[in-house]
Amino acid sequence: MIEVRDITFKYAGSKVPVFSGFNLSLAEGRVYGLLGKNGMGKSTLLHLMSGLLRPQRGSVTMDGVETARRRPEQLREMFIVPEEFFLPDITLDAYVRTNAPFYPRFSREVLDACLADFELPGSLRLGRLSMGQKKAYMSFALAAGTRLMLMDEPTNGLDIPSKGLFRRVIARHITDERTLVISTHQVHDVESLLDHLLIIDHTGMLLDASVGDVCDRYSFELRQPGDLQDVVVYAEPSPHGSAVIARRAANSTETQLNLELLFNAVVQGKVTAATLNKTGED
Repeated sequence: MIEVRDITFKYAGSKVPVFSGFNLSLAEGRVYGLLGKNGMGKSTLLHLMSGLLRPQRGSVTMDGVETARRRPEQLREMFIVPEEFFLPDITLDAYVRTNAPFYPRFSREVLDACLADFELPGSLRLGRLSMGQKKAYMSFALAAGTRLMLMDEPTNGLDIPSKGLFRRVIARHITDERTLVISTHQVHDVESLLDHLLIIDHTGMLLDASVGDVCDRYSFELRQPGDLQDVVVYAEPSPHGSAVIARRAANSTETQLNLELLFNAVVQGKVTAATLNKTGED
């Protein structure tokens, strides 16, 4: 669906490129987690995918068409929710009347359901909301029915109950026909939603793997400090022992992904694409 091919991008006035020879492929019908520390280019990559930025070299295409062309037939199939945005001081109904016609599969029914899940009234004025503005905008994004949706740090600024509501809304309203990319450094907020992981840093792609492949290869466990055999590839101290990533033994029970632990292991080079794809008996 999305092909990022050998792109180089840097901002005007900067001597260091954000991306150099970067490649990525996104398939349809998946929920991707785009993970990385702050300043690693996650937001830039989303803007390149949507065509709001253009690479100096290489190309970014959606269904074979460069997103930088910003063709209307392509724009109606993508929606980006940036980390920061401004909504006019108008009613939600007025906003819908103005913007919904750009999206042929817009559903007022989905919008109202999302608002209800977020515990927001259908009759509200956008400019007079604080964090409710983000919830309303995400609700409109889901209701737009686009094939591609990009979200940049969607849980920033949300309190703990609202983060739970966010996960519930996404789980209810993302269908198999849609692709969602969530860029975040707050991995706990989204780990239950994801089925594919993209971890980047300033050198490029550190990990590009499905959650299923990761959980097939590794187990995520809590062990005592003396119980760290050779199968343990990464460990961190915790209040109740050591949180570890271990090579999963054949026929063992699959464990729940600990995304924060995996992220730390990847950033430190303990888990890589090479180790994930390594074959052989554990």
